[in-house]
Order: sequence, then C-alpha cells, then structure tokens
Amino acid sequence: MKRNPINSFSPVIAVPDLPRRRFVQGLAAGGLLLGLGPMIKPSWARSADTATGYAPVLEGTEFDLTVAETPVNFTGSPRMATTINGSIPGPTLRWREGETVTIRVHNRLAVDTSIHWHGILLPFQMDGVPGISFKGIPPGETFTYRFKVGQTGTYWYHSHSGMQEQTGMYGAIIIDSASGRSTQADREYVVQFSDWTDEDPMRVFSKLKTQSDYYNFNQPTAVDFFKDVSRNGFRSALEKRKMWNEMRMSPTDLADTSAATYTFLTNGSTPAGNWTGIFRPGEKVRLRLINSGAMTFFDVRIPGLKMTVVQADGQDVEPVTVDEIRIGVAETYDVIVTPGDDTYTIFAQSMDRTGYARGTLATRAGLAAAVPQLDKADWLTMGDMMGAMGGGMAGMDHGSSGGMAGMNHGGMAMDHSKHVMPAGMAMGDPLAKPSTTARHAKTEYGASTDMRVDMARTNLDDPGIGLRNNGRRVLTYADLRTIGGPIDPRGPGREIELHLTGNMERYAWSIDGLEFGQSTPVHFKYGERARVILHNDTMMTHPMHLHGLWSELESDGGGFQVRKHTINVQPAQRISFLVSADALGRWAWHCHLLLHMDAGMFREVVVA
Repeated sequence: MKRNPINSFSPVIAVPDLPRRRFVQGLAAGGLLLGLGPMIKPSWARSADTATGYAPVLEGTEFDLTVAETPVNFTGSPRMATTINGSIPGPTLRWREGETVTIRVHNRLAVDTSIHWHGILLPFQMDGVPGISFKGIPPGETFTYRFKVGQTGTYWYHSHSGMQEQTGMYGAIIIDSASGRSTQADREYVVQFSDWTDEDPMRVFSKLKTQSDYYNFNQPTAVDFFKDVSRNGFRSALEKRKMWNEMRMSPTDLADTSAATYTFLTNGSTPAGNWTGIFRPGEKVRLRLINSGAMTFFDVRIPGLKMTVVQADGQDVEPVTVDEIRIGVAETYDVIVTPGDDTYTIFAQSMDRTGYARGTLATRAGLAAAVPQLDKADWLTMGDMMGAMGGGMAGMDHGSSGGMAGMNHGGMAMDHSKHVMPAGMAMGDPLAKPSTTARHAKTEYGASTDMRVDMARTNLDDPGIGLRNNGRRVLTYADLRTIGGPIDPRGPGREIELHLTGNMERYAWSIDGLEFGQSTPVHFKYGERARVILHNDTMMTHPMHLHGLWSELESDGGGFQVRKHTINVQPAQRISFLVSADALGRWAWHCHLLLHMDAGMFREVVVA
C-alpha cells in the first residue's frame, strides 16, 4: 500500500462563539483537530504545486482502513466525527481494473459499522449493507472485503450503518483501466462535496418527524402574496394560497434540510477554508466531482470556465460541454476544464439556495476569486406537483389523509397491485416503449401517502427546479449518452413499476406506500432483462440507487440513454430504465437521501 504524502488536512484551532454568518461559511481552518499524528500535515508544509486540504491517496491491492471517532471543529463548536484513518473525507482509494483488492476494515467504534462500495460491481457478500448482504462489523472486530475489480471510473464509498455517513464516514474511489491511467488531462483532482451538521443526526431526524419544514426558511410570506396579487390579481393569488393550504404542502419544499443546520464542505474544507487545486495556465484539468452529501443536491458551476462532461457515475459518456451541473446525492461526474491565467471559484450551491460549498482553482496557493451570490430560490410549480396535467386541479380526489390523493379513477376495476406487466399482454409488443399509464398499488392508499400523480411527466430534458431558464447551459439526463451503448442488446421481458411515495406532514417516506419492514423484496430472475419504471408521487427529487446492478436509463421512446448507478427522479416524474439481472444475491435499493432511506424509502432486491 502506497500513500501519496502531499494530500492531507490542515489543523484546526477552536474559536468560540462565532456569529451564525460565520457558521454558514465555517472556520477558515475548519476540520480535524490537532494531535492526530503524522498523517496530518500543516498547510505550510505542502508543495505549492499541489492541492490543499485533500484526503490521503492509497494505491495498490492491500488496504487497511480504521473506523474511529475523531474530534473536529468546522464551525467553532468542537464535535466528534466518524472517520476512516482519521480523515474527512476518508482516504481516496486508487485501484486498477482486473486486479483483486483486499480491504481490511477495523472497527474502533463502540457500535457496529460497515462500508458500502458505491457503484462497484462485486459479489453481494462484499456489498457492505448490514441485514442484507452481511451482518455488519461489530466493535473491536475486523472484516475483510476481497473482490476483483471489473470496471473503471470515479466512484465512492461510505458507511451503511446508522448515521455514520452524515458524521464523516465517506471517501473517493478512482479505478484506472488495465492499460494505465487516463491521458485525457494534464492533472486531476477529486472534488468531493458533503454536508456537515453540528447537531446529532438523529436529533435532526426527530425534528423533521415532529415538523417536516423545521429547517425551511424559504416559506411563502405576506410580501410574496402581495407580489402575486400585483401580477395575477387578488382572486388568483388567494386561490393559489388556498390550494397549497388545502393540500398541507408548501411550494418551497425543495429540501428537508438547509444551511440552518448544515455547513457545506469541499474535500472536507468549509467555504471559508477554501480548498484549492493548483494548475498551470492552459492545462487540461480533470475534476472528479462526487456528491457525498447526506441530504443535499448541489448545483455546480465554475464562473468563467466551461465544463466538458466526460463521465457519469464512472461510465464514459460522449463529451458534452455545459456551464452547470446538478449533482444528486451519490452521483459522480468527471469534467474537463482548461483554465487560463486566472483564478476560478468552484461554486456548489444547495438546491434550496440557503448555502454553498466552495473551492478554488488557482496558479498558486493563497489566491481566491469572487464567490457568486446565491441564486434566488424558485418555487415548485404545478407541473412539479401534478406532472403532465399541472395546469389545473380538475378531477383531483382529496382523500382522508389530508393531502392530494390523486386522480379519481371512478369505476376503474383493474388491479395493478403487483405492478408487473408481463410480455405478450396486448397485441404487438407492449414493451417496445415504456408504459405511461400510472398503476397505483392498493398499498398507496394509506396514511403513508399524501399524494398520487396519475399523469406524470416523462421529460429527461428538464434540468430541475431552480435551474430552468437561468441563462446558463445546464446538463440534463437527455444530454448524456454512454459510450458503447447498452450492456445487453435484448429488450425487456417484463415491466416492473414502483412508486416513490411519502407524507410530508408525517415525514414518512416509502415505496408503493410501504416503508421498509412492511414490504416484500423485489425479485429478478437471474439472467433476465427487465424494465423498471419509477413513478414519483411526491414533490421532492429522489436519488434512487440500485445496488449491484447497472440502471440503463431510457429515453421517452424506449431508446438507450445512459448507464448509471444512481438516478434522480424529479417531482411528478416517471422514468424508466433497463436492468440485466446478472448478479446473484440480495441487494439494497433505496433513496440516497439518508433520512428518506432511514424513514423507509428502501427495498430489498433478490436476484435468483
């Protein structure tokens, strides 16, 4: 195992009683506290031609990772974090395609732990999900992961135990091809975004269970009402407010958490800490962007620089040049930039526009560029709530749950509770294109579901709330094309439909109205090719991650689009992807918003 000595962390000096405006940006030296041994080097000891505030890089085929508690201070209030080898992020692991890696994980915590290798194809026993693929790693014990690396690209790893991912337990993975490292760029940096809270994550969860908009400070105000009156008239403005109130929903429910509790980090550095990557003018620089946040979508741009996307979720894509990228939780994008003789800000604002992570690209350490103002937070539209029929409320059935219960189906008698459409069900090939008719399960009609969408939108060219018509070229899924096409040329043999459901008032999240523990596994027959439809019946975007299998996103017409391990499903949106069930075993499938997963938006998948 070889360690890159130039990637390390700055020490931290505790500063008490800082005002909240400093908390949002964090401490300039925010991070790990002093006294952690030789792995931590002060910033002045680094070469001027390297990044600052960066995780150690470990290369080879044998690795030892130690999970322990470590004192940190990001905001002026010392806290305990869950770290891997004493750093946040944990070490970047650099592997080579075709080699077998052995990773010994030593648990020095007082509770069980685990590591999940996100997006990595491996035997299910090595996937690292307690209760699904293994028992977890008890305190004081070591678990040895061993598997052959069969892919290339940018990935990451994190705990799948409790709230440890939120408290610092994550790191990056880079897999080089068997033929050697990429020659697409002159230098490269991992840029790993995350969110840190000084609160106990379970306390955050408890607050949301009690009041789901606890951290939402963008609620509609009287000023907003009178602006609506001036634009649309008093009656229209009143009807708009009445509609939202009757549904017990808010058009500003973009995120459950915000900068009211979070400090946003870039490679473990606060915005004030200003992580910096060094370059020489004219070089091609590869940035491996990773969203390791627990709950935060980041909208990333570099003012003054175009970003050419060359990889999505570890898979090479046809290059596409953009100004801005929304990175959902757990997604990765590799981009190439060519900076001139200037200094540039890497600006990653949260989707709810309450805060940002920030870094810098510069020709030497100590430089900084202007940091953009946060964009104004947009409101959700009727299209985000009701999908394709978002222009009106006709036909809506307000049920006893207190929210919008979906379209009134009248005398419709079909039972779609199994959510499966077998081949040969209709004349011709019914699976040539993804179905567009919602098939709501009987289990959706309960207290865990406060709305249902019957006419979901299917557009992949929508950049999402807050990014529409902002004057910048924003990446969408419609722009992405995986090089090489689909894994399997076969069409689907059947269609499986699952609905993403929730009740904001109860802060309940589920699939088909069933929280994990109430649901049965989704079964795939080994070797089959199946289409999966995810239909979002909520007003929030859910990054859905299927373990162990690639998700090959389809266009509206059923054509192959892009291969991913995590797919963002926007509010009132219906997406489809194909799965080749080529990995035997038990797998997890869940929303990667940590609190949504913990609240129940999780299913087991069995391939047999």
